[in-house]
Amino acid sequence: MKRILIAFALLSAVAGCGYRLESGTARFTDPAVRMDVSPFANRSTTPDAGAVVAARLREELRRSGFRGSFGNVGANYLIEGTVREVRSDIFSHGADRFSLENRLTLVVDIRVVEVVRGRVLWKESGLSETASFFSGTDAQYTEANRRAAFEEVARRMAVRLSQILRVLL
Repeated sequence: MKRILIAFALLSAVAGCGYRLESGTARFTDPAVRMDVSPFANRSTTPDAGAVVAARLREELRRSGFRGSFGNVGANYLIEGTVREVRSDIFSHGADRFSLENRLTLVVDIRVVEVVRGRVLWKESGLSETASFFSGTDAQYTEANRRAAFEEVARRMAVRLSQILRVLL
């Protein structure tokens, strides 16, 4: 209890001096900030995985309040990513021994660099998101559901990365 009171007193003193604890949202919403979010490198068997994940990230950054611009010329921040893998695992079987439900997993590596100082702000390997999809004997049905699951995991990954970037920047 004594430690909590001491911590509260220190935070009150810091707040009284004019200092505030906050995320970097001022830079995130600054229209002068420029980010380079190029299509991610793709090491998966899904042909457009890197481009889709990067596009969803740009959309999600806009949706979450980023007011700057995207482009590589004069960028303040460089966001580099690699789609390491997009895999489907069988989750359940039907009575006819065909798979009924599959689980799609997206694995991404990411690095955020502050270009002016040349320092790495954040680097993470093996970030993953999963989504389930139904399959059947019809290949078109299964592939359509797999694509929808891929779009969902790409969106979830973009939301996750955008939330981290909002705090980071």
